[in-house]
Amino acid sequence: MRYKILAEKLFNMENLVPTVFLLLSFFAWQFSGLSGTFVLNQVITRFIRDGILVLSLIIPVVAGMGLNFAIIVGAMTMQTALLFVINYQLAGLPGILLVFFLGIILAVISGFAIGHVLNRVKGKEMIVTIIIGFLANSIYQLVFLVGFGTFIPVANEEIILSRGIGVRNAVDLGMYRNTIDKFWLIKLGGIEIPLFMILVVLLFAGIISYLLHTRFGQEVKAVGSSHEKAEIAGINVNALRIKVIIISTVLAALGQLAYLQNIGMFDVYTAHMNTDIISCAALLAGGASIKSANIRHAIVGIFLFHTLFIVSPQAGQNLFHNAALGEYFRSFVAYGTIAFALIISTKYEKK
Repeated sequence: MRYKILAEKLFNMENLVPTVFLLLSFFAWQFSGLSGTFVLNQVITRFIRDGILVLSLIIPVVAGMGLNFAIIVGAMTMQTALLFVINYQLAGLPGILLVFFLGIILAVISGFAIGHVLNRVKGKEMIVTIIIGFLANSIYQLVFLVGFGTFIPVANEEIILSRGIGVRNAVDLGMYRNTIDKFWLIKLGGIEIPLFMILVVLLFAGIISYLLHTRFGQEVKAVGSSHEKAEIAGINVNALRIKVIIISTVLAALGQLAYLQNIGMFDVYTAHMNTDIISCAALLAGGASIKSANIRHAIVGIFLFHTLFIVSPQAGQNLFHNAALGEYFRSFVAYGTIAFALIISTKYEKK
């Protein structure tokens, strides 16, 4: 009887996907040949890189808006701020702070615009945010391929292509690399723990949890439950949904800043690509659905998804003796997670 209850807990709607990921991660690790220390170091690094990005998805889900694929716009706003600051060669902590404030301003403006668009397409938010991401990416590419050197003055010749127009594909972030990560770096054997950045991610998790327990959070949950009942209760649904998207976009922008300063190299035209897919996949891997998400889903999902994301290419290469095939496992894991979680979610909702 006890085992039956345990099995029911493991394989219910909320725990089925994490359980499957845990099992896949374990078996893939066995075949990968990678050491536990290496995998743990990589997972910790990815936790501080992607933690805030994954957390940025929670409030829109609670508000009934599904997975916000438009967080890629937040990532692009922070990259835009970063490029402008690099253009004027402001290094170190002052440069990071300027990027921080400029990125937030751009994210608020973008979130406000996205929120207005989504208010016109209630019930279709997920597909519309995907399209918004594609549109924003086109505008972003145009600005930095054509804008710099034409209507945007160039102060830093090192980041511009030899023709004088357009930003180079890759920009070195050596002057910002690990500006934050190096604080409170603890080493336990072969494991490096950037304690400050871990606390920063957990701080954002705490802020989101606090917000969801305030009056604002109760209104978000009411809107997510039923627009009609929320309006009857006197909640301005459209205004609240705009606030939700602004918060999500700002968090995504801050998450991208944490990601880029950790990487230390900025791929101008591709750094933001798949930010939305990877983040959504990680959240779903933790047991979230398009209608339900919390902090636990995000944190558990980051560890489970990225563990499998790290070990699966090497496991695939060892199993099939093909390096290219092993690398394809990354895409399979990301898109497969979303498909699997959505199928399971739909199945249980019908029940």
